[in-house]
Order: sequence, then C-alpha cells, then structure tokens
Amino acid sequence: MADGITGVVTLSPESGERVRGVAAGLGVDHALDEITRPELMEARRTGDIALVHSWELVTAVDGPGTRMTMFMSGCPLRCQYCHNPDTMEMKTGTLERVDDVVTRIKRYKPIFRASGGGLTISGGEPLFQIAFTRRVLKEVHDAGIHTTIDTSGFLGSRLRDEDLDNIDLVLMDVKSGDEETYQRVTRRQLQPTLDFGDRLNRIGKPVWIRFVLVPGLTDSAENVENVASIVERWKSNVERVEVLPFHNMGKDKWEGLDMTYHLADTKPPRPEDVEKVRDVFRAKGLEVY
Repeated sequence: MADGITGVVTLSPESGERVRGVAAGLGVDHALDEITRPELMEARRTGDIALVHSWELVTAVDGPGTRMTMFMSGCPLRCQYCHNPDTMEMKTGTLERVDDVVTRIKRYKPIFRASGGGLTISGGEPLFQIAFTRRVLKEVHDAGIHTTIDTSGFLGSRLRDEDLDNIDLVLMDVKSGDEETYQRVTRRQLQPTLDFGDRLNRIGKPVWIRFVLVPGLTDSAENVENVASIVERWKSNVERVEVLPFHNMGKDKWEGLDMTYHLADTKPPRPEDVEKVRDVFRAKGLEVY
C-alpha cells in the first residue's frame, strides 16, 4: 500500500486551475510540475512538498467558525459512499511547498480570529502524506491558528504525541460499528480507528464524531447501536456527534473515473429515519446534530 511517501505520484492532465471553492488562487505553483522524480521523493519524505487535491473556505462545516479546508490526495480506505473518489489515488492535485501553504493560511488569520475558525486538513486522508501534514499543523498551530484534522482514524498511529499537541480538534469518521460491516464499507479494518479513539480519549483531545447513514449498508439497528456504544466510551472528550444522511452526489465522479459505484440506486435515508438514529446516540448522553 502506498503510504504517501514511497508511492508514485502522477499528475493527471487537467484544464484550468486545479482548485475549487472560494479559495481559488491557492495551490497554483505550477513550476513544481517540473520537479524531477528523485527531488520529489526526497521532498515528500521531508514534508517539503505534497500533493494537495483542493481547497475550500467554508463556515461551520469542517469544524467551528470559518474554516480553510485543505483536501489532501491519497487515502488507504475505499469507502463505497466516498464523494471524492479522485482523492483515493495520488493522481490529481497540485504540488505544493509547505512554506507556501503555511504563508497562505496565515493570511486568513484575521478571519479565523473573528469567526473562531481555523485550518482543517481533510482528504482523502490527511495522515496519508504524514510528513507534510505534520509540518503544516505545527507551523499553523504555532502561529496561533486553530487546527483540525478530518480523519477515519485508520492511520492515527502515525501521529506522535507532539503532533497531537498541534491539533486542537479531531473530526473522526466512525464508518461502522462491527468488523464485517466496516470491511464491507471501507475494505479495511475497524480496530485502528478504535485504538486511535481510545488514545484520544485518554489524553482528553476534543473530538467530533461523524457517522454516515447509508440505507442498506450502515443503517441496521445492530450497526447503529454498535457505533453508538463505541462512541459512548469516548463520551468524556466527544463534544458532538454528527449523523450525516447519505447522498449520491459523488456518482458522476465515480463514473468519470471508470470506477464501479455500487450505491447508484441507493436513495438518501428519510428524515425521520435519520432522526431515529440520532436518538440512539442521544440516549447515550451524547450531543447530537
């Protein structure tokens, strides 16, 4: 499995700027497209350079306040409902220098201060290109900016204790509550997420949990109860649980990548069914949205 350091980077040809959202203008150092492979491999090892998929500047979505969200390329999971399947492989994005990224983020510090926001590193999986993520988190956190990672927890063991000191909030996706369902959803194992969640609980790190409700996949009463029971054991540091209804807005991306989208005929859950699942978490004494 490529680990974000030794894996192969291929930049797919695209037209126009390879960025999105109102943060357009970030991530356009095309001079780095000419970097040689040995130089690139060394720069990725040290965290000097990474492949950034895209950016967004949003409010109250990926953490508190106005967030600058940086989406990293690369992910070890293969979630059936992924709405950014083009982040799975390290094939699309813009090569970015860590110093340039930190400088750009710092420009938004007045906005972050006014709104109580900050930086969120998402993906893909933010811990896939770990050296780069580690350096960005430290420099941005040292600058007094609130930092968040949006992760499945599968690669949580890559974070050192000092890395966790540079993270103010963890958004963690608990995909399912039992091993069989988790593997069906992600093609990976549940245990690393449990281990990471337990570690965050031991140190009292603030966490927001996310659970995607997918009819016919994650919505069984047993699976929902299992997820709620897992999160309940972290209740002392989990600030909120977000139950997110499935949508198939990523369908066109899957098809555009010639990937089989198994949920093409799956409909979003009914609002009353989503609320029923939220009640399961509320019954555990959790704050639920």
